[in-house]
Amino acid sequence: MSVEIERKFLVKDDSWRVDAHGQRIAGVPFRQGYLPTQDGATVRVRLEGASARLTIKGKTQGLSRLEFEYSIPLQDAQQMLDELCEKPLIEKVRYCRSEQGYVWEIDEFSGDNQGLIVAEIELESEDEQPPLPAWVGKEVTGDGRYFNVALVKHPFKNW
Repeated sequence: MSVEIERKFLVKDDSWRVDAHGQRIAGVPFRQGYLPTQDGATVRVRLEGASARLTIKGKTQGLSRLEFEYSIPLQDAQQMLDELCEKPLIEKVRYCRSEQGYVWEIDEFSGDNQGLIVAEIELESEDEQPPLPAWVGKEVTGDGRYFNVALVKHPFKNW
């Protein structure tokens, strides 16, 4: 069993795109969808570059929730996304950036969520207070609209 503890933030500007050495950060394309569930749990199918994963997440309690993740065959994931997952699918490019001992994941959405950029940081405990880089904006951790599963039902383009 695994517990995910994360915080989410909007991004203020594009300065995150270049690392401390002046190099542009490369991203990995993601395509993901959600299988219908009940009671606040989510089942996600994700293509991450050339790999595929099935992730089951429990209901969020504070900043934490149970999380189980498994590699699955690429062809199975593609078929699940095409035939079983709710639409629209989530399309984004994920960039990873190291800052002061932490790894930030910055998701730049496309498709029905074009224009949305969210930075996430995973923590060891809920009371951990990581230093926030200058490009990090408003915290949206508790705002359910920013959960990927919510962006399927209420895409950013409709806000």
